[in-house]
Amino acid sequence: MVDTLIHGISSHLIVNHRLTVSWLQKVQDTGLELVELFCARQSLDYRNPRQVEEIASWFRDHTLKPHSLHLPMFSDEEWGRSGASAAINIAEVDRVRRRTSVDELKRALEMAESIPFRFAIQHIGVGRDPFDERKYDAAFRVLEELNVFARDRGVEILLENIPNELSSGERLVRFVEETHLRNGFCFDTGHAHIMEGVEAAFDAMGERIRSTHVHDNDGENDIHLFPYLAEGGTVDWRKTMKLLRSREKQYPLLLELREAADIPDPLDAVRRVLDRLEEERPYEENER
Repeated sequence: MVDTLIHGISSHLIVNHRLTVSWLQKVQDTGLELVELFCARQSLDYRNPRQVEEIASWFRDHTLKPHSLHLPMFSDEEWGRSGASAAINIAEVDRVRRRTSVDELKRALEMAESIPFRFAIQHIGVGRDPFDERKYDAAFRVLEELNVFARDRGVEILLENIPNELSSGERLVRFVEETHLRNGFCFDTGHAHIMEGVEAAFDAMGERIRSTHVHDNDGENDIHLFPYLAEGGTVDWRKTMKLLRSREKQYPLLLELREAADIPDPLDAVRRVLDRLEEERPYEENER
């Protein structure tokens, strides 16, 4: 078992604020090694070359590494509130709307030409999407194209388990096995907790896991709570950390949290959360 996992944070934490190099500097000063850049145009506008270049220039001169890019879920600057047409969905069965999503995702992936992230995180479908084989067919067609586009830029697309009937751990495994796609996975603890359970999802996704999203919730709502510090979280972190420690060097411990009014210094809280997660040991180790 690995003693300490590599630590990272997603800029999902500031998704309602503009992503700046000042925030990246604070992340580095906190002692984190990796960051995931979350594409949401109100925060990180992948269409804005000035913002992209400013961030790219900062990374060239600093030690914090851009581990991954979370591909956009919406094309607007309002987190999808401008209307249903803003949703980006690779499992869309309508060909014209699906083509619009592909074009938007390619715009985001072009950031790899100046920011050297290794992975891009992609959802299949949207929240609570029901199962439909036609949606899998649509996603397969899109991923065949996007995988080539990403690979040409040195990026691997990872598929994330999310709370819908297309993207449980078991369903993702079935999808890649039936399509013969070689995509790895991003294992999301909070989403697994809502769906089939953390252990079941982790066991299913197994050796394909290349990154993580670590956060807590109440088992029903996808609220991206700070482990330990927020009320209402019900993930068993001792068991979860035992699982995450079981695959040495396979992935980092990367937090994907939501800003909370009762946590005024979120990056200090991130450091405390990571320290507590690292302190978790299986029962038998604690009882010696």
